[in-house]
Amino acid sequence: MKPLRSRFEKDTDKTVQTYTESISFDQRLYRQDIFASIVHARALKEAGMLSEEEAAKIITGLETIREEIEEGTLEFNIALEDIHMNIETRLFEKIGEVAGKLHTARSRNDQVATDTRLFVKETIVDTVALLKEFQEAIVGLAESNRGIIMPGYTHLQRAQPILLAHHLLAYFEMFRRDAERFDDCYRRTDILPLGSGALAGIPYPLNRETAAREMGFEQTSANSMDAVSDRDFLIEYQSAASIAMMHFSRLAEELILWSSAEFGFVQIDDAYATSSSIMPQKKNPDVAELARGKTGRVYGNLMAILTTMKGLPLAYNRDLQEDKTGFFDTVDTLHSTLEVFTRMIQTLKFNPERMSRAAGENYTLATEVADYLARKGMPFREAHGIVGKLVLEAISKGKDLQELPLADYQSLSGLFEEDIYSITVKSSIAARNVPGGTAPEQVEQALKKAREILDE
Repeated sequence: MKPLRSRFEKDTDKTVQTYTESISFDQRLYRQDIFASIVHARALKEAGMLSEEEAAKIITGLETIREEIEEGTLEFNIALEDIHMNIETRLFEKIGEVAGKLHTARSRNDQVATDTRLFVKETIVDTVALLKEFQEAIVGLAESNRGIIMPGYTHLQRAQPILLAHHLLAYFEMFRRDAERFDDCYRRTDILPLGSGALAGIPYPLNRETAAREMGFEQTSANSMDAVSDRDFLIEYQSAASIAMMHFSRLAEELILWSSAEFGFVQIDDAYATSSSIMPQKKNPDVAELARGKTGRVYGNLMAILTTMKGLPLAYNRDLQEDKTGFFDTVDTLHSTLEVFTRMIQTLKFNPERMSRAAGENYTLATEVADYLARKGMPFREAHGIVGKLVLEAISKGKDLQELPLADYQSLSGLFEEDIYSITVKSSIAARNVPGGTAPEQVEQALKKAREILDE
């Protein structure tokens, strides 16, 4: 069967067949293609363009082809270019010429747009489910390590003491936004393009609204030219995926740092690490490193589809065949990262003593000392300057702030009294008792809220 070559006098060159085929990757759309074709057959029957018997024959044939694909007995033919023509050709083989009626009132342009939107909708549901599992793991880790104190960082320098649970919940918020982005993408994906034809619409009385309901779409496309050439939803998914992978890369970077001997904050389970080929003592955080590396790959897929789309005139162009390989790779990369990180996170072991000790070193209480003066009425900028001099004094003497005599404090400000020594790492953390802060009461509230969000 060569239904697409009737106006040509020559067969396609073998090199062109190889260059233009998409069956090697768009075969992943077989379920969506068959499902949409079954709904289309019903619509043709309702419009009087297929008899009851013809529609039943087509639908049974399509269902049988789906079984053949899932059983691995149907071999795809590269000469037939794509999943649509492979399925249609097999349908001709099974039921004869009536198969040719199935393509009435549709083009491969609106057909592939429909298949792709169906696939993306299903993918978003899977992505959000995996994100929720990962968020569950983060919250569980925070709950089981809620009392651990650690240094918070800015510029990768120790800054102020915080709770580890507070730090972990920052990632819960990041991935919460990711889930919201994918949910929002779903809304713009949930539009049926079938019925747009090649670009101008169709001259048949098909009920697009009924087809949309049967396929699970919320609405039908408003403009046929936009419908067949729109890939914004693919770009939006890959944008959301890129942001999610960026968040994974940040977490991966921290796990890589924290698991080093220089930090010693966390131990990654042996199941998620590898050894060196020549150094027997090494335990390399390869899972985290690969996530960091794969992030660049996902970024590349996003840039590829943006570049493909940027110069396309309306309506459909064959360039759009390039929309799937990068998208499929992004989906596979994001989903595998979600799965492995969820398991790895659940097995992390922290070093509370090392983390707590680090939280009090390197003058991390300096801000609390400045706040002490501010609470006594001194302008904060003045307090900042005084404490800076105090830190310089402590450095020159090789002491911590709490080891300096009261005279050193009072030489810089008469507001300092004996109660300056009541400032500790724990009191500093407890003082941040505002919504969103690191105080234990606020972290407990945040944990409770996170659980409520996950249970919604």
